[in-house]
Amino acid sequence: MNISNYYWYFKSAVPPKICDDIIKYGLSKTETMAITGGYEDKKLTKDQVRDIKKKRNSDLVWLNDTWIYKELHPYIHQANKAAGWNFEWDRSESCQFTKYKLNQYYDWHCDSWDKPYKRDNKNALDHGKIRKLSMTCQLTDGSEYEGGELEFDFRNYDPHMREEAKHLKQAKEILPKGSIIVFPSFVWHRVKPVTKGTRYSLVMWNLGYPFK
Repeated sequence: MNISNYYWYFKSAVPPKICDDIIKYGLSKTETMAITGGYEDKKLTKDQVRDIKKKRNSDLVWLNDTWIYKELHPYIHQANKAAGWNFEWDRSESCQFTKYKLNQYYDWHCDSWDKPYKRDNKNALDHGKIRKLSMTCQLTDGSEYEGGELEFDFRNYDPHMREEAKHLKQAKEILPKGSIIVFPSFVWHRVKPVTKGTRYSLVMWNLGYPFK
């Protein structure tokens, strides 16, 4: 899909106190190891854990509290319109409170899959829907850690035309605490390894029926 804007951001949008409240709330919950698609609801073997950590090494907590959605949803709606995407979406998945500690990372990936969610319960609110818009809220100020850069790879080009300076983009705009970035879920991105401190973020995926 050709798009003019690969992401839209809001610098220092969420007040520091709310960021601190989300961090405190997330830290009060039991964390789990982050996994990748295809490993959900499975008891992992040591080999599977090793394979997952080659691509993704972080810890997370799932949050689905109304006050968090109320704080963040307006920015997603605004970005969807301002960036010119105008995607139809009507539901958000649980928020992912993510901790990137020393040497933790998430290698290149996109958040969407090739098929919509298929639930046994056809009345499930996410049945038949796909991830359309991804959002990351920066809970930790960029001065509190090193590494952990969020990078995008704008892969809509012929291989022989690749120019890394143009197609690899580091989202430095969201380093200030409380900054928000929204992007189509099919855009490739990664979080580079943290080399010092801890990076906390909140990720939210927003769903709608497949593009027509």
